[in-house]
Amino acid sequence: MSYIWVFFAVVALLAVYVRVAPSDPTKWHVAAQFDQNSDGENSARRIVDTGPDGLTRLNEIALSTPRTTVLAGALEDGMITYVTRSKLLSYPDYTTAQQVGDTLKINARSRFGKKDFGVNAKRIEAWIAALGQRG
Repeated sequence: MSYIWVFFAVVALLAVYVRVAPSDPTKWHVAAQFDQNSDGENSARRIVDTGPDGLTRLNEIALSTPRTTVLAGALEDGMITYVTRSKLLSYPDYTTAQQVGDTLKINARSRFGKKDFGVNAKRIEAWIAALGQRG
């Protein structure tokens, strides 16, 4: 019976850690080097022709997404990294958007786990679709 309590205590500690673990901007707020769209096991990368105001428009969309905040960067820097937390367990996903001329590069990835089950791709595809509606 005590093993069950130990198991639940470990699970509870892990759940708390996921929610309170600090996010290091030097690790997550980096420009990704990629030149084509791709999906990984726990990431998604997209390149979108937006015109020079793509990051400005995406910033409005990202900040209107529930549980999404800015980790680092600013419009003036031409690059912003957002943290979006899952509804149930508050798992953090990091999305970095960088304006390069008329192109917006978006790199979304999970911090914990080996698979994101397409969550990052789905979120940035929704952001890109919203960009098209605002453009």
